Amino acid sequence: MNPANDRKQQLCEGRRLEHFTLGWNLTEAAVAVGAGVFAGSIALIGFGIDSLIESLSGGILLWRLHATETTEKRERLALRLVGVSFFVLAFYVAFEAGKSLLHSEEPETSVVGIALSIVSLIVMPLLARAKRSVAAKLDSRALHADSRQTDICAYLSAILLGGLLLNALFGWWWADPIAAVCMLPLIFREGMEAVRDRPSCHHESFQLPK
Repeated sequence: MNPANDRKQQLCEGRRLEHFTLGWNLTEAAVAVGAGVFAGSIALIGFGIDSLIESLSGGILLWRLHATETTEKRERLALRLVGVSFFVLAFYVAFEAGKSLLHSEEPETSVVGIALSIVSLIVMPLLARAKRSVAAKLDSRALHADSRQTDICAYLSAILLGGLLLNALFGWWWADPIAAVCMLPLIFREGMEAVRDRPSCHHESFQLPK
């Protein structure tokens, strides 16, 4: 196959994966936040807001995959704003989890949240693997970094599922805020990587084949 045509095909595949990621994260955010508010689950609300912020980061990469040239100054500013958003989320989760533990606020069982976390735990690793395959063919550090963020979504899903199941099966109400606290290192890490704008993750130009 012509190298230019092959690259164009891989770019199209990369865009398709990012469109799916964006749609998934927005849907996941709406369902998780809605179910979290209804059940009073800090972990579920935090998971939903994290998905919303990650959709902003995914939108940046999608823009890069469509652009014939990049404006690094604008991109760095956008990435740092995303990073700040993660820090705000980390503060919110820490505050609400601490308040919930202090006042023994018991969340309701969330069947929707459990189902969402199970589906996410299945979908995210498969999506991350597909992104890494395309990233290798494009030699794209940015897309590979995005696949790592998708992996983090899977980790968060596992933490969320653990907290929701412990609360549902054993009535361990404290498992929900503890699960939320366990999410903090991953959320903070995402924020630090975005704010630092690490060259290994973001400084790559995508050139469309002519």
